[in-house]
Amino acid sequence: MNILFAVSGGIAAYKAPKMVSLLREEGHSVRVLATPNSLQFVSRLTLSALAGAPVLSSLFEGEGDYGMSHIRLPEWADLFLVAPASADLIAKAAQGIADDLLSTTLLAVGSGESAVCPVVLAPAMNTRMWSHAATRANLQRLQSWGVRMIEPTAGRLACSDLGEGRMPEPEEVLVRLKEWGLLNATG
Repeated sequence: MNILFAVSGGIAAYKAPKMVSLLREEGHSVRVLATPNSLQFVSRLTLSALAGAPVLSSLFEGEGDYGMSHIRLPEWADLFLVAPASADLIAKAAQGIADDLLSTTLLAVGSGESAVCPVVLAPAMNTRMWSHAATRANLQRLQSWGVRMIEPTAGRLACSDLGEGRMPEPEEVLVRLKEWGLLNATG
């Protein structure tokens, strides 16, 4: 399968290399989109080496597609997975804001029956952000458009708070994708 894997900014981005590695070990082709903020937490070189392809993080990067990677990549993908999905990214997606490569690509996927591929978000954020009414409303809106969510787990967060908001471990994300029938076990 062709997996478009995106990483938004947040400490949970440290789990992204493991996710890419697991997807590749299962035989999937992986292309990585990373927000500039996510690249403060995890290296472009690491993600690129594990994916076996360049990491894209700007609307103005491309591979001979005249800057249309936000259109072409969703067409290539069998699945679009965003892990972690920050509160900022979730808010942008719910409002149709397309001001960077990741948010523009999410919008270019389409929604509902017209989506070119399934979209799955694995949110990760502080407990108060996760339970905020705006975040809850944004998640409901996205789900009504056919976006699936892998709920965060509870535990100690990077800020030392305890509560919901931790991105599940990459192995758990893969299990959920397989349970939903979105990921073939053999690539």
